[in-house]
Amino acid sequence: MKCIVIGIAGGTGSGKSTFTNRIKDEFGDRVSVIYHDNYYKCQDEVPFDERIKTNYDHPDALETDLLIKHIKELKNGKSVLCPVYDYSQHNRSSKKIEIKPSRI
Repeated sequence: MKCIVIGIAGGTGSGKSTFTNRIKDEFGDRVSVIYHDNYYKCQDEVPFDERIKTNYDHPDALETDLLIKHIKELKNGKSVLCPVYDYSQHNRSSKKIEIKPSRI
């Protein structure tokens, strides 16, 4: 399946989610959405008091290599299990979200 990848970037409060939701409203099931925020690194080995000090704006806070791998798998027609980040714990949860490939 040939697909189109759209990257939406911008600062906090810039309208990324609003724009993404409008695309989803327009194209429905033909759109799969994957959020970079879900790819904050797992910090199981870091005490909570230290995790809350994490600079989430720094690129090192994210596991971008896994995001890129997942985007490539989606482009190749494979589903991925996307991590879920738990902001209340400043860590990844044990949950995963299955994202299926689509046209967009």
